[in-house]
Amino acid sequence: MNEWWPAPAKLNLFLHITGRRPDGYHELQTAFQFLDYGDRLKFTVTEDSLITLQADLPDVADQDNLIVKAAQLLQSTCKCHSGAVIQLEKNLPMGGGLGGGSSDAATTLVALNKLWQCDLSEDQLAGLGLQLGADVPVFVRGHAAWAEGVGEIFTKIDPPEPWYLVIFPQCAVSTAEIFSATELTRDCEPLTIAGFLAGEGSNIC
Repeated sequence: MNEWWPAPAKLNLFLHITGRRPDGYHELQTAFQFLDYGDRLKFTVTEDSLITLQADLPDVADQDNLIVKAAQLLQSTCKCHSGAVIQLEKNLPMGGGLGGGSSDAATTLVALNKLWQCDLSEDQLAGLGLQLGADVPVFVRGHAAWAEGVGEIFTKIDPPEPWYLVIFPQCAVSTAEIFSATELTRDCEPLTIAGFLAGEGSNIC
């Protein structure tokens, strides 16, 4: 099988930071919605154990790419002796907050789980995804979701699906810098899912 697999973009429909844990991670609430636009990946299984990435990303070394890390993590977990040549068609901007890297990693886990016949469950794949980044599990599950904790506790939701205009202003924003900013408030009042679906929580704090 040698087909293109989608790696869709996501939007955070709102983001509330409700606290900060002793380990430095932030407690948050957000709602993830997927777009019908994103990156695409193609996987060719090989008999050796090498993971080869074909991508035009001059600023990211292959060993630092979440795609390669996801493939290696799955390979190690399942003790798989097969490898893969992975082609990336990059359409999403890096640092745009659309989850491109996380989505690519999730698609890699899902696709290679099937192609390598690892037979891990969705929950197991989501657990592996969490080791790669807090956003990866929601892409593994592939459904709009309400997220809490550090972003890893999900409840499926079915929000309205309007048209979104997504504009990229040719600049990148570091998530780490945002969450470490001193002016970031960390005391938002928690929302309920019902409240959000009724129109509350359309801000970031």
